Amino acid sequence: MTTVRANGIDLYYELHGAGEPVVLIQGLGANVTGWDSQLEPLARDYQLIAFDNRGAGRSEKPAEAYSIHQMADDTVALMDELGIPTAHVFGMSMGGMIAQDMYHRHRARVRSLILAGTMAGGPMATFPDTSIFQQFISNGATSMAAAIAEGLKLFYSEKFLAKNKDWLVKRSLANMSLMAPPHALQKQVMAVVGFNVHGLLSKIQAPTLVMGATDDQIVPFANQQLLAKRIPDANFVPFEGAGHGFLTERAVAVNRAVLDFWGEHATDSAPAK
Repeated sequence: MTTVRANGIDLYYELHGAGEPVVLIQGLGANVTGWDSQLEPLARDYQLIAFDNRGAGRSEKPAEAYSIHQMADDTVALMDELGIPTAHVFGMSMGGMIAQDMYHRHRARVRSLILAGTMAGGPMATFPDTSIFQQFISNGATSMAAAIAEGLKLFYSEKFLAKNKDWLVKRSLANMSLMAPPHALQKQVMAVVGFNVHGLLSKIQAPTLVMGATDDQIVPFANQQLLAKRIPDANFVPFEGAGHGFLTERAVAVNRAVLDFWGEHATDSAPAK
């Protein structure tokens, strides 16, 4: 297991491929396995740094409160430890919140942003029903079978789930040891609730790609529409009929959009100062 001491905690990370560096930041309760549909295709041309946020997967799960600021600093500290001065940053869900905050706190480190299935927070954000957050927390305390069954319904469209349920359940069972414990999920949820960079969206100058799924139950699609509208010159790629798990559900189209975007913003494009 590869861990590094960064910002006062042990973070688990993986390196894949070679080329321009890309930092991959996963969402609430998720871990590096959430990138399974991206790692091989994207690592053909880029060096991918995938890691588990504090409280998730194989990273440390400290007892104190978490914040998005703190997790943005964790990410930069990891880059420091790995000797990476700048990188493309790809954040999914809560990871997209961390990516936005990372830009505002450490903008010279961010070459470009991909904000997938995420939001800016604040009073203009569209939150899911509170039962969704509660389900994330309670799933960690229920039987594995029940947690998987309910989680799959939240993440994928009925059509995709009907065709791929056996594979998705098998994958979930294989990764069951990496599930975030309830106390860590609660701390991540509170970090999400306290996040608000809505007033800073117009200040983002890095090349930005926003991706969202129209049937997302967890981070409703209206949030990605708002991001695309408020971030200057943002590219916007919607995925019609997909759920929050669109990185898997629409993997081929997602990976193509990502590679096309990075191809437009290679090393000759300096990061914003």
